[in-house]
Amino acid sequence: MADTKQYDVIVIGAGPGGMTAAMYASRANLSVLMLDRGIYGGNLNNTAEIANYTGFKSIKGPELAQQMYDGATQFGAEYAYGTVTKVELVDNMKKITTDMDETYLAKTVVIATGSDQRHLNVPGEEEFGGRGVSYCAVCDGAFFKNKHLIVVGGGDAAVEEGVYLTQLASKVTVLVRRDELRAEPIIQAEAMNNDKLEFVFNTSVTEIVGDDVKVTGVKTHNNKTGEDGEMTADGVFIYVGNFPMTSAFKNLGILDDQGWVKTDERMRTSEPGIFAIGDVRDTPLRQVATAVGDGAIAGQQVYQYIKSMD
Repeated sequence: MADTKQYDVIVIGAGPGGMTAAMYASRANLSVLMLDRGIYGGNLNNTAEIANYTGFKSIKGPELAQQMYDGATQFGAEYAYGTVTKVELVDNMKKITTDMDETYLAKTVVIATGSDQRHLNVPGEEEFGGRGVSYCAVCDGAFFKNKHLIVVGGGDAAVEEGVYLTQLASKVTVLVRRDELRAEPIIQAEAMNNDKLEFVFNTSVTEIVGDDVKVTGVKTHNNKTGEDGEMTADGVFIYVGNFPMTSAFKNLGILDDQGWVKTDERMRTSEPGIFAIGDVRDTPLRQVATAVGDGAIAGQQVYQYIKSMD
């Protein structure tokens, strides 16, 4: 344990919430480490445009990620790469282990691991991953210029990314399993005025089909009439919800039956010294703004907790 690096705070996840928590904690003169399994910014890096974050009429996701990182590290917060595999309680400290064979000790932990996108779990989805099946329009949309694309889902992400893809594709068809969209009205209005966007309701994808090289279409089922069909397409973009990235925390007893972290209004979990923020929480809204708000609260609460330990 002698070589194990120690910090006042370890923030697991460097998305908007995690970076905000790191900024607030480091401003309070605490030693802070952000750990992330990828580049800082999280899902911001997969978002073409953000138009609902206060202070910006419109800003590109990666640009906002960089600005947040610059703000988070200006007071001394550090950043390191690694997927956290385990958090253990050792006396009054928390021991964090990563897949990089690194271990760290911290007085407090802020869980900001967020959520990942659900899969349809239909035949062909895994087989054609990277060959026409995608979960990120910003990442892969450029490969489908002047092609017909299918977007699966009816929420904000599905509609927003469908609109984004119309800048590249010749046509985008959005398949919605319900009889209406769940996206915000302002997002729906923009989409409905887009001539290259088509919505097909009451429709589920039952299989993604293709040839030896790439996706060629999907098999569908009409949830109202029971009719099965098939639709040709060059790519399928899937946005059907998220699940929490919390497997490393199952041993702590802080998760609900769906795997979301349970907290109070001060971002405290049932385990003293462990906080959780952002999309990993059981929260009614998962947005950049709410994650940042959670992060600010957690950063201040971490300071109060450590102060009480002295």
